[in-house]
Amino acid sequence: MQRAAKRRRRAAAGTLSCLAILAFVIGMALGKPAAQSDDRAGESDAGARAGERASDLTPGQLAGERIIVGLSGPVVPPDLKRAIHRGDLAGVVLYAGNFPSRAAGRRLIAQLQAVPRPPGLRDPLLVLLDQEGGLVKRVGGPPSVSAQAMGERGPAFSRREGRRTGANLRSLGVNVDIAPVLDVARPGSSTAHYHRGFGSTAAPVTADGVAFAAGLQQAGVAATAKHFPGLGAAREDTDLEVGRIDLSKAQLRRVDEAPYAAYARLGGDMAMVSTAIYPAFHDAPAAFSRALVSGELRERLGYRGVVMTDALNTVAVGAFGGPVKSGMAAAGAGCDLLLYTDLAPAERARGALARALRLGALDRGEFEAAAERVLALRAQLPR
Repeated sequence: MQRAAKRRRRAAAGTLSCLAILAFVIGMALGKPAAQSDDRAGESDAGARAGERASDLTPGQLAGERIIVGLSGPVVPPDLKRAIHRGDLAGVVLYAGNFPSRAAGRRLIAQLQAVPRPPGLRDPLLVLLDQEGGLVKRVGGPPSVSAQAMGERGPAFSRREGRRTGANLRSLGVNVDIAPVLDVARPGSSTAHYHRGFGSTAAPVTADGVAFAAGLQQAGVAATAKHFPGLGAAREDTDLEVGRIDLSKAQLRRVDEAPYAAYARLGGDMAMVSTAIYPAFHDAPAAFSRALVSGELRERLGYRGVVMTDALNTVAVGAFGGPVKSGMAAAGAGCDLLLYTDLAPAERARGALARALRLGALDRGEFEAAAERVLALRAQLPR
């Protein structure tokens, strides 16, 4: 018996040593631990139920509540169906190719939601879509104009566009819009060039971007403010190359983070963290920085919603490691959801998270708090 126990301990130690990626997580883990969800004043019934469920989930299911994946075409692939059936995923992100027609997209989403799931995980899957307006729209219909045009017409118009966009997405079964862009679009930036920003200063972005988010949420669709702490100074697309935002902490806090402070006060459902590098805070992508995710967004701004990474399989992220390393680093920084465009890398990351949790290499309380936030969001979405 003692020899068997020793063998088991050696096997566990060997697995831990194989998880060399944890050293990367420790390196990213700067700042204080993220606030626990049960510290929130006025916690909702959905949040309380989520907390009860999260404590009963297996490590694999807890890890699954941190994963979002994409798929190709208008049919649910068998491997994706199996992953949903096991409870390995919190939801899916869809693109224009999933909507050869509105009817086909609606059927696809209905099929995804109809897949049987384990007890405690039967609330609606998160179904995400980029529907910003202007050049970034995955389906037809509202919003009728770009973010820049909304910013020029004011908060009342932006809120109406948010409501109309929410109604458009709900008619398809989409329950999360990966919008609004809260980047302060400085002249010459990629955000300004593609008319994706509500303004070139913090004031219009705060007023109009947050109004659009409020309209979405009034229509029953979760908003996603992006890309914290702000990409409005980036000259190039950070999905295609490693981006560096060489602004001081004071500039980032005074200008770029200001819209997120208002979004936090609104009670915004989700926020997406950038994968650009902000040397004033850290020398790795923001999504891997505890100083930014847990320190700035959670603690300084008081944000209590779900935090999601930008896509983790881009050229920029690839420079810092593969899907497992990036997923572990983002989870260690305090991101709740990890966004992958394909199932295979997402499954590898989920498996690594589950193993680390079982072996005690990741804090169970923080892991449950992340799952609770995701479960609470799922529980409040329309069925």
